[in-house]
Amino acid sequence: MPELPHDSTSRGQGQRLRMSKELKRAIEDAYRVVIFTGAGISTESGIPDFRSPGGLWTKMAPIDFQDFLRSPEIRAEAWRRKFEIDKTIVSAEPNKGHMAIAKLIDEGKASHVITQNIDNLHQNSGIPAEKVIELHGNGTYAKCLDCGERHELSWVREIYDASGAAPDCRSCGGIVKSATISFGQAMPEEQMNRAHEATLGCDLFIAIGSSLQVYPAAGFPVLAKRNGAMLAILNREPTELDQIADLVIHDEIGPTLAPIAMLN
Repeated sequence: MPELPHDSTSRGQGQRLRMSKELKRAIEDAYRVVIFTGAGISTESGIPDFRSPGGLWTKMAPIDFQDFLRSPEIRAEAWRRKFEIDKTIVSAEPNKGHMAIAKLIDEGKASHVITQNIDNLHQNSGIPAEKVIELHGNGTYAKCLDCGERHELSWVREIYDASGAAPDCRSCGGIVKSATISFGQAMPEEQMNRAHEATLGCDLFIAIGSSLQVYPAAGFPVLAKRNGAMLAILNREPTELDQIADLVIHDEIGPTLAPIAMLN
């Protein structure tokens, strides 16, 4: 009787379970965990990764911050693109990966989530806003670049639809922009400082769903490792920092994290 072929699906499930157990043990042994997330966790909620090959930014160059500032026409085009992109984002909901992280935060095992994402899904999963450090801002509202007043996107959309132009701040007349960090725009100093402090305070740093290629954000895993913390990386594809990590898992995020947080 010929030997039956090995079941690759079973092998894959077995490896996932083993690696999940290793990560779970590292989390249990840690005193303070900091979690760093990139676009990969949100793609499992149906949000596209704009940086990946074939993504939006490979088809349509992003608008530079200085161009946004100098031209009302470019600002109007930026808002047109924003509302078009939001069609694929507004219906997205937190997935098992987000919920597992939320549980680790709620149980006090993880202190903060440092994220490159702008989709607000960590907050929507139940994590208090003060525990989420948004390095690239938040795309669910807008802010005046002059006075800092918050403007809801529904208000911006109403003005844009009526006039075809980008609105000015209702308080000071300044430029209103999505509360995200654009190409050419300075990183948010307060958020960077908070991320730096959180990173130095952890003994386990888990990078999840990030290619770890975009700096200065990708410098935080390196900082954690140099400061003596254990570095774990969970990403579907290899990253540039795999070689310095203590634990590397190349797998889906939600299915890997769900058993760790014991989600149903």
